[in-house]
Amino acid sequence: MKNSSTPSTRLASLDVFRGIAIASMILVNNPGNWDYVYPPLDHAKWNGCTPTDLVFPFFLFIVGVAMPFSFAKYTPENRPTATVYQRIFRRGLILFALGLFLALVSLTLDWLIKGIPPDFSTLRIMGVLQRISLAYVLASLAVLNLSRRWLWILAAVILIGYWLAMQYIPVPGFGTGNLTPEGNLSGYIDRIILGKHIYRGGSFDPEGLFSTLPAVVTVFLGYFTGDWLRTQPIKSRTSVNLVIFGLIALVIGLLWGFLFPINKQLWTSSYVVFTAGWALLTLALCYELIEVRNLKNWGLPLEVMGLNAIFLFVGSGILTRILLKTNIGSSTTYNWIYDHLFRPWAGTFNGSLAFAIVMVLLWWTILYGMYRRRWFFKI
Repeated sequence: MKNSSTPSTRLASLDVFRGIAIASMILVNNPGNWDYVYPPLDHAKWNGCTPTDLVFPFFLFIVGVAMPFSFAKYTPENRPTATVYQRIFRRGLILFALGLFLALVSLTLDWLIKGIPPDFSTLRIMGVLQRISLAYVLASLAVLNLSRRWLWILAAVILIGYWLAMQYIPVPGFGTGNLTPEGNLSGYIDRIILGKHIYRGGSFDPEGLFSTLPAVVTVFLGYFTGDWLRTQPIKSRTSVNLVIFGLIALVIGLLWGFLFPINKQLWTSSYVVFTAGWALLTLALCYELIEVRNLKNWGLPLEVMGLNAIFLFVGSGILTRILLKTNIGSSTTYNWIYDHLFRPWAGTFNGSLAFAIVMVLLWWTILYGMYRRRWFFKI
């Protein structure tokens, strides 16, 4: 067990936490059949929160936790310089571009395989990587230019302001306080700004522009956590404090949810606080086992995935799209694999889960080979 009172310059536990998030993403994004998914492995239909709904905010929280450690390498005391801003905008642009690239992959495959010409008029602009990009850039600019006190004030203003805006600003045809997919303010703003470039051409985008504002606060909460951890002794007391903070956030999020429902697709303020609570509890577990008790072996498989999370996100997205766009007979390759290799021996639900688990193991094998060769894709 470590007894050092000096915090590490890099948290191995954060890489494991990131591995948990990315492995969970692969698992929940790749069921053999979406009609046969166990409830915890599917998103809440609208209001509410399942374990699956924790994955995305975990990524943003992790981005925030890593921020003070990465900034310390090239900007002492968070002094903003031209070089620092270049790094931030470069990383943000690459993330956004990778998100658009995945959207273009689908159009390109339809063109190459099915002969359907690309229709860029409905190309989705936002997405998971695009939201991470915007939240990272906006949070970074705030962190570098505001004091801790003003960061907390800004976080509170965004969460409370988003709540009040969603409740009291009227949407034409729907009035005020309408939080349905069709009538919510966030979707209305997305339709005005993004037009047809929203998720499946629907009424709103779950990774839309307006709902990205509270997502920035998820990064802030991660940053506050990482900055605090840098000054704490590597002892169980630190893990216990993380648990306490996490439980407080869970209670606040649940109580707020009675007024402003916990909702991932709208990224409601209660959802921000509630999911931050779970993120703190998960980080506390990883921190205690790896940093405090030095039990690194159990986390190695997850660390392997966490160290190449961006490569895995993009690579898995491309592979899944290829399997869905190509055919074996009259079935997509994706469905054919499930129907012929998994469902016959495992049944519908278990076969769908087995398919997802095999996808996780397949990508772990690829990433382990990269890990052994010290190939790490970073931006």
